[in-house]
Amino acid sequence: MEAADAILTSQIFEAHAARLRAAYKEGPVPPIREQLVGATVDHAYAIQAINNAHWLAAGRKRVGAKIGLTSKAVQTQLGVDQPDFGTLLDDMRVEDGGSIPTGRLLQPKVEAEVAFTLAKTPAGTQIEEIADAVGYAQAAIEIVDSRIEKWNIGILDTVADNASSGLFVLGSQRAPLEAIDVRLCGMVLEKNGVPTSFGVGAACLGNPLLALAWLARKMEELGEPLKAGDVVLAGALGPMIAAQPGDAFTASIAGLGSVSVRFGS
Repeated sequence: MEAADAILTSQIFEAHAARLRAAYKEGPVPPIREQLVGATVDHAYAIQAINNAHWLAAGRKRVGAKIGLTSKAVQTQLGVDQPDFGTLLDDMRVEDGGSIPTGRLLQPKVEAEVAFTLAKTPAGTQIEEIADAVGYAQAAIEIVDSRIEKWNIGILDTVADNASSGLFVLGSQRAPLEAIDVRLCGMVLEKNGVPTSFGVGAACLGNPLLALAWLARKMEELGEPLKAGDVVLAGALGPMIAAQPGDAFTASIAGLGSVSVRFGS
């Protein structure tokens, strides 16, 4: 990295990271990309890393990762050819059937996903090695959120913003991989008892395990490999649905049971 890039990282990137942190309490900010003309995805990950370091220093704990942009249609929309990822922290988890207080999130939307928990550190990054490391899969709800005004995001915005992370909920049923085919798991997401979003495992990069293998390679490149105990949200199986106070959501995934969450009124 040249000296000019180092100055950008230490000054401008720190400033944008601070703006995103402040947005959690003060409200959404204008798109990052409009103020970082010429920046790359790597620069956006640098902003994400600054905030991750800040939160870990403040006492929050990393529990895993979330994968985003696993839909080819969304990748095309944002002009990218691969997923992105963000960090899951311990206080992002909501218990199955729990309630999210009004005001905790800014612009919440709900997605149904497959979650994997690693029983051991992967021996490598090939899909067979990754699958062998998985202890079990669960149905999951991810509540995505954005610190960017009106969800007006590009790839730089969502990556800098910890992949538009919010909260997550894991179902109580745990299934070993040999008991299911995650490619073929059908999904129905109900909002207030009405089926609203539909999908299948193959909608997530062709196979949620392929998304997990992509993440393993990416983390290996960054020198932060996946390890035993990590929880990974593999990516949405269907369209995300906006949430309002009072809404209740239940995601049902074949072979993995159901998971639910409510938004406080």
